[in-house]
Amino acid sequence: MKRLFFNAVVITAMVVMTIMTSCVSQKKILYLQHEQMSDSITSIEYQNKRSFDYKVQPGDNLYIRVSSMDKNFSEFFNTSNTGNIGSMGNASNSSGNAGIYLNGFNVSDEGTIDFPYAGKIYVKDLTIDEIQQKIQNIIGEYQKETIVYVKLGLFNLTILGEVTRPGQYQVYQSDINIFQAIALAGNATDFANKKNIKIIHQTTEGSQVVRVNLNEADVLENPQYYLKPNDIIYVEPLGIKRYGFTSIPYSTIFSAASLLITVLTFFMYTSR
Repeated sequence: MKRLFFNAVVITAMVVMTIMTSCVSQKKILYLQHEQMSDSITSIEYQNKRSFDYKVQPGDNLYIRVSSMDKNFSEFFNTSNTGNIGSMGNASNSSGNAGIYLNGFNVSDEGTIDFPYAGKIYVKDLTIDEIQQKIQNIIGEYQKETIVYVKLGLFNLTILGEVTRPGQYQVYQSDINIFQAIALAGNATDFANKKNIKIIHQTTEGSQVVRVNLNEADVLENPQYYLKPNDIIYVEPLGIKRYGFTSIPYSTIFSAASLLITVLTFFMYTSR
């Protein structure tokens, strides 16, 4: 009987230890750990220059607007910009993402856009500022005192893996950082491996994979902190996800222990 009691105690201890070790520790959950801040310092600055040097690629969408003292001249370009494709099917009534796509200038597979007066303009591998200056010079040949505005029509991001809402997102701003992107997807889950976030950049030669560690505060100085258009963010799951708990399941532990004690007591009572 003593041996039976000893075995029950061992089994109970093993169950408790298994459940405890299958919990996800806070060290794996918390963002921005090990920041270099002492009790006498209330803030700390991490250097990370915000620069947007993205080079436009085929498939990108550009918003281009021309402003001129000659109202008719500027209206010609801007009317063409909002209607050059908008007459197709139901596109004239499009709004939101579809409207931006249809009302902008899509970069062709050859790396060009079809612009009024100028015809085809090669924009592949040029930054937004370079494209703006190039179009500005072309328009300046036809009309003086004009200003050209160029922006990316759609900033696409794909967020996959251990996030609340994986999917493709469009961002209406010139830049976005990794934390803002993950927030779009509803934050990372407790089973996310924040130490090993993969970012897949689309380059002129193919794809580039980089990794960032969101557990460490020095990610704020990482060149990969700011994302690029068409980036894919993959949040890997922790290996413990197969059988892990996000927090210690005290009720499960107590229930298992109580059940074993009840069974043991029953056998002890019936064996007398």
